[in-house]
Amino acid sequence: MSKIYTFLADGFEEIEALAPVDILRRANHEVVTVSINGTLWVQSSHGVTVKADTTIEEADTTDADMLLLPGGMPGATHLNQHEGVRKALLDHDASGKLIGAICAAPMVLGTLGLLKGRRATCAPGFETYLEGATYTGELVTTDGRFTTGSGAAASLTYAYTLLAQLSDATTVSTLQKKMEYLHLRDTLRG
Repeated sequence: MSKIYTFLADGFEEIEALAPVDILRRANHEVVTVSINGTLWVQSSHGVTVKADTTIEEADTTDADMLLLPGGMPGATHLNQHEGVRKALLDHDASGKLIGAICAAPMVLGTLGLLKGRRATCAPGFETYLEGATYTGELVTTDGRFTTGSGAAASLTYAYTLLAQLSDATTVSTLQKKMEYLHLRDTLRG
């Protein structure tokens, strides 16, 4: 199975971080949550405290198949300002591996220049940070190795899109059925 690291900073959006963690773990992928706070404890943008699996000081992300950045404010700003996160993303990109970011977090990829010439989405109002990218306004956009999501409402679609990059179609559809995602999607399409 694949190994995924999800970076967490104070002010992260709960559903954007934990929906992908939940879905990827249900499919037996190894997901490691990484606090950038210097402690395992991270507080979300809505006051929910989560204990990460490790800290960025202890994590070695060189074995990652995918790196993930949840949105939320000021969490995405903290991720964008953290040199360890930025270095991990640049190294991961240089290795040609998968990267995902949702809501405000695509700004981290944009300010690093990783989205130049690519299609991407993000939370409305953060398009200006997608330097050199074409903003799609879609719930989820995948362009090459990069998957971006627009916000909290996109969390499940974003998570299943990430899963599809790491698992076969049968695994994805089986999990979607078990979690009643297809029913939800079809109901919303009305």
